[in-house]
Amino acid sequence: MYIESIPNRNSPPALLLREAWREGKRIRKRTIANLSQWPSEKVEAFRRLLRDEPMVVAQEAFVIEQSLAHGHVEAVLGTIKKLGLDELIGSRRSRERDLVIAMIAERLLHPCSKLAATRLWHTTTLAEELGVTDANEDDLYEAMDWLLARQDRIEKKLAARHLSEGCLVFYDVTSSYYEGRCCPLARYGHDRDGKRGRPIIVYGLMTDGEGRPVAVKAYPGDTGDPSTVPEQAEKLRERFGLERLVLVGDRGMLTQTQIEKLRSYLGLGWISALRSHAIRDLGVVN
Repeated sequence: MYIESIPNRNSPPALLLREAWREGKRIRKRTIANLSQWPSEKVEAFRRLLRDEPMVVAQEAFVIEQSLAHGHVEAVLGTIKKLGLDELIGSRRSRERDLVIAMIAERLLHPCSKLAATRLWHTTTLAEELGVTDANEDDLYEAMDWLLARQDRIEKKLAARHLSEGCLVFYDVTSSYYEGRCCPLARYGHDRDGKRGRPIIVYGLMTDGEGRPVAVKAYPGDTGDPSTVPEQAEKLRERFGLERLVLVGDRGMLTQTQIEKLRSYLGLGWISALRSHAIRDLGVVN
């Protein structure tokens, strides 16, 4: 079927709904209905229906006022959910937990300051997905205080998941330079960033044998690497309840002085590297 327009002298053309078919070499047609009295919009809609065309063209029906990126947000939040990181931070959903998850996600998507984060996550669906569209930088700092108060519980959960008796534990120290003047931990020390003349903050990170983080501790910038080792050993034994383990550190970390202290811990072994002169003393290298 189709709609055909038939000229009608001085009157508007007649609009007829017709059907056509072939008989031999001839085309036959017949009129099914007269649509001349229909409004033009209705006739055009019927014509599209007969042609199997879309009744509404998307470009005509919708106006895009805003389009937020979502794919990378879904990938990050989905991974966080799959790893169980949200429940590790807090067993129940809360405003603070959502803000922490939002900061972690934004850190992975676009590392920036807290103030910039509260602005940038409105360019994606992140803030809406976690219900933190009204958050400002002060809310983020309060959420970090909430997270710090839960650090011991979180680390114990991680230790229970990744550490066991006789396991391998990696530990190392790094640092970051600091531009401000308000942090009590920022002091002058051995800078690993190549930014001389800036105070630094020292971080000690403990991981399992696969390199998965278990615990972290921030130290004043003038803290020597070896002096952090006994505290980590104590943490493994007292807080995580491990009696047999092997601690792995570089030669700057596990000095002879620290090794002597570790000897007092029964069931605690260590792996380190020898300095060049100690290797020569063994007669291995001429």
